[in-house]
Amino acid sequence: MDAEGLAAFGFELGVLKRVRRAGWWQAGVRDPESVAEHSLRAAHLAALLAAEEGAVPERAAYLALWHDTQETRTGDLPHTAAPYLAKPEPRAITADQTAGLPRAAAETVRAAVDEYETRESLEARCAKDADKLEMLFQALEYRATGVSTVDEWLASAQAGLFTGTARRVAEAALATSPLAWRSR
Repeated sequence: MDAEGLAAFGFELGVLKRVRRAGWWQAGVRDPESVAEHSLRAAHLAALLAAEEGAVPERAAYLALWHDTQETRTGDLPHTAAPYLAKPEPRAITADQTAGLPRAAAETVRAAVDEYETRESLEARCAKDADKLEMLFQALEYRATGVSTVDEWLASAQAGLFTGTARRVAEAALATSPLAWRSR
């Protein structure tokens, strides 16, 4: 039954609230944010970047919402695991995750993950930039709480940016305190 597949997938997506962003443990963060927390801010940022870049904000946000959902099956693998593990194929994981969904629901999720991974559309590039910017913001926030070993994350985030808007936002964030929003 279609409703049962949707319900089961809804419960699986709830795992993202409990999966922690594992790389931050290596930086000394005791209680890193969850994948769901990361994905929410990435979706917000994707919409904003898309609006500034002339792309479709809703589509960019939608792609960002689905970009890490595979981590319900794999967990969040830090980059230090890369030499020891083959990188999981997000499209294959998404196909397995959505196998029990009704056709339209499965197709929309699979298409979103494929578009994000291909990065051919401006919306996908905005969503990927949002993923990197979210990591940059998080690194700056952790540094503001005393975690001093975040330079690697900052450099990685900056190096992976596609759009001019994202590069300008990164520069502004690096020049600003994470608490600056309070004075606005």
